[in-house]
Amino acid sequence: MPEAPLKFLDPQILARVRHLELKARSVVDGFLSGMHRSPYHGFAVEFAQHREYVPGDDIKHIDWKVYGRNERLYLKQYEQDTNVICWLLVDISESMKYGSGEITKFDFACLTAAALAYLITQQSDSVGLVTLDTEVRHVLKPSSQVGHLKDMLTVLASGPGQGATRLGTTLLEVAGRIRRRGLVMVFSDLLDQPEAIIAGLKRLRYDRHEVVVFHVLDRAELDFPFQDPTLFRGLEHEPDLLTDPRSLRQSYLEEFNRWREELTRGCRSLNVDLVTFRTDSDPGTALAAYLARRLKR
Repeated sequence: MPEAPLKFLDPQILARVRHLELKARSVVDGFLSGMHRSPYHGFAVEFAQHREYVPGDDIKHIDWKVYGRNERLYLKQYEQDTNVICWLLVDISESMKYGSGEITKFDFACLTAAALAYLITQQSDSVGLVTLDTEVRHVLKPSSQVGHLKDMLTVLASGPGQGATRLGTTLLEVAGRIRRRGLVMVFSDLLDQPEAIIAGLKRLRYDRHEVVVFHVLDRAELDFPFQDPTLFRGLEHEPDLLTDPRSLRQSYLEEFNRWREELTRGCRSLNVDLVTFRTDSDPGTALAAYLARRLKR
């Protein structure tokens, strides 16, 4: 058995994703020199534009060729490369404990989040972790240090809690805490009101973060395969229900699909990636497929 803090760092998943770069498609903030373009203009790395000379500017950056053409002084400006700051937001609410197969939604979320954290630190970028249910539970500030990854895995290994999903309000709280623009990745079953979730995502987008939502769902939630009379155990303080699932299947799927479509429309309107992860799929394959699509864009 793997050491508890390392149980979500699956070598097979890492083998599938380690050769894929994770790049933010939008302009991002950061501290260290890396592969991502900064919104700040300086005098190093790559030419960006000219600006008119102002008394007091360093004359060594004057473009004398431009001066020779129009007898006006302009400075060369360059864009500084910087590393991406990525936040991983993992839902630890009680509903994430559910799993009709070998793996729960929480385990699937942690396996993919851990692989991303590994990938991000390997490319010298900074990654932070937030766990949340009814409120924000743990916050690990972004870092690119190797030891930071183990700290993240230790938090994830503590498992899901007993709280309900309140993703809408917790996203608003997280948005208020994040000071620098970056990449925010959410791992959740999204069992909250769509309008509340979209409001939280809208705040993150308003602050100009790039946002990716990994919608982690169990096969049974998607397909509702139940045939025999079944006792459905209530999670997140919902009552238990003993019923004939065959009589409910059609109405359940219609309502479930309407809920998903509302989430899809809301994310699309905000230019937020919404990616469905099925727990009966291979985590490494699912994650690698998304990263490959992302690179093509």
